[in-house]
Amino acid sequence: MTAVARPRHSIRFRGRTFHAMVLAPEPPLADWFVELDAWLQRSPGFFAGRPIVLDFSALQPTRSEAEALLAELQKRDVRIMGVQGADPSWHDGDMPPLLTSGRQGSVIEIVHNVDQPAPVPTPAPSPTPAPAPAVPEQPNSLLIESSLRSGQSIDHPEGDVIIVGSVASGAEVIAGGSIHIYGALRGRAIAGASGARGRIFCRKFEAELLAIDGLYMTADYLDPALRGKPVQVWLDGDTMMMAALD
Repeated sequence: MTAVARPRHSIRFRGRTFHAMVLAPEPPLADWFVELDAWLQRSPGFFAGRPIVLDFSALQPTRSEAEALLAELQKRDVRIMGVQGADPSWHDGDMPPLLTSGRQGSVIEIVHNVDQPAPVPTPAPSPTPAPAPAVPEQPNSLLIESSLRSGQSIDHPEGDVIIVGSVASGAEVIAGGSIHIYGALRGRAIAGASGARGRIFCRKFEAELLAIDGLYMTADYLDPALRGKPVQVWLDGDTMMMAALD
């Protein structure tokens, strides 16, 4: 009787890129946690289900300080998938994996002075306005021909997102470039997630949260005079600007 050898199946490995947010704590750490807690009160569940990378570069902590920081984040349900700027000797089973490469993207910046709403600057009038800064061209655009319901999320880090509809409260749009919403924006819009200075456009402005290139602003800080109007949002340096389109 002759034995027949069965062919062996090969194991395939595929590379795949995922969009992650980078959380970069700064000293003094106690003040930073106060601001983080205020952020979480305004936007509960913001970090839920998100891949988060913790960047230690601004802190340069010891191993015990890093472990204490991770424990405090875990108490707040902020799950860390990896760390940057850490000592390579820390790489063991008790610490998240050390990430040594990756494209620069969004760094979450916690808004300061959380007890007092920050004023939202508006463009100064000028008889000869300067041309708007050019937005880097995004070769890949994603077209959504329907509205987003509460709980739905669109994540397109390769380019612009165009929505022929509205974004409901509790829904979220993340784009590597700009976001164009031809209906009402009632949820969250995060543009420039890949580091590009994108813009946010919507026909009816009722947003819960806005972000461009890592700078975030919640509804508490948005100009109430713009509510319900067609609006564009962009960055001028490190300042988030917004103005009515009509």
